[in-house]
Formats: sequence, structure tokens, C-alpha cells
Amino acid sequence: MIACVRITITIDNGLFEAAKQRASEKGATLSAFIQDAVRAALTRGTQGKRKHRFKLITFRGDGPLPCVDLDRTSTLLETDGQPRT
Repeated sequence: MIACVRITITIDNGLFEAAKQRASEKGATLSAFIQDAVRAALTRGTQGKRKHRFKLITFRGDGPLPCVDLDRTSTLLETDGQPRT
């Protein structure tokens, strides 16, 4: 037999109404809908974790050309292919 716990939580009115509506659309009780949502959130939290850190590959150089403003990506297109001086 599965043990259940009765709790009281406080949630935003809009969130409550949206959850109640979605549960109704799915033909589920609000309790069942919330249980499924919490279960999914807990599962999602453990599946997305990386086991290894990624390695950031960088390249040596003198930085961008003097005429390139990295805040304006259109300048990258204008200077693409120009030789460095």
C-alpha cells in the first residue's frame, strides 16, 4: 500500500487556476496532476546533469581586428576574409 501525506501549500491564484484547468483537461484530479508535475520536475533535475565538465577550446591571437566591434556582429560580416595586418 502506498502511503500518502496530506499537506497544505500556498501557491499563486493564477497558478492554481491554470493547474486546475489543465488537470480537468487531462481528466485527472488536481492532486494527481500536481504529483505528476512534481515527479517530472524531480526527474528532469537529475537527468540533465553533466558528468564531465566540457573543455573550452580557445585560439591564440592578437584579438579582433581594430575595426571590429564585437557588440556589432554586422562588422564581422563586413571584415570576413580580410587579411590581418
